[in-house]
Amino acid sequence: HEDDPTDVVHDEFAAAMFGDTPLGRPILGTTDTISGISRRSINAFYRCKYLPQKMVVAAAGNVDHDTVVKQVRAAFAHVLDASADVSAARPARRPRPHAAGMKVTRRPTEQAHLVLGVPGITRSDQRRYALSVLSTALGGGMSSRLFQEVREKRGLAYSVYSYAQGYSDDGIFGVYVGCLPGKVDTVLDVCLTEMQRVAEHGLTDDEIRRGKGQVRGATVLGQEDTGARMTRIAKCELHAD
Repeated sequence: HEDDPTDVVHDEFAAAMFGDTPLGRPILGTTDTISGISRRSINAFYRCKYLPQKMVVAAAGNVDHDTVVKQVRAAFAHVLDASADVSAARPARRPRPHAAGMKVTRRPTEQAHLVLGVPGITRSDQRRYALSVLSTALGGGMSSRLFQEVREKRGLAYSVYSYAQGYSDDGIFGVYVGCLPGKVDTVLDVCLTEMQRVAEHGLTDDEIRRGKGQVRGATVLGQEDTGARMTRIAKCELHAD
């Protein structure tokens, strides 16, 4: 992970925006926290969290619902407490600190990796559908504004995209660019200019049409993959408020 700047830059961005909170800390942990984990602590965590009462089993494909349920119940019968409360306890929501500013991590790499971002919306916010279209039109494909302006017209970067990530109590909207170190200032200027244009004037009717089409197409194609369908229903079960 530490050897991949494209991963590191997103961790640094989260730390800069959310600070010392669960959203700001790296999921993998740090060298110190990983080195300090004992077998006893791992075993205790496993026994506390990995319980049948807290598990979600998802299946997609040529399966029969009743048969799958019977098989799962049989597999966990020796440890499943039918009287246990299976409702997931949701932690109290609290505001997250959003730090404005810039963070720079210097490394001797051939390419500079940039993330520009702002607070987004939660995963249950009804505006997430509009945000998906916005992100697609701004930086979600070869016809997007950022791809055209940064890569096609100016040749400033090979990789450029925007993304939105929603959590239970917060969210992120960001733009990532990988470019040569000497082009950082120009890339930042172009990206900020395009983001400002969208903020002030919105998207054109054609951009909205293309954005909706891309989102619709990706949704349809995703339904063709049983693994994707399985993941989707599992997430809906886990995250539904």
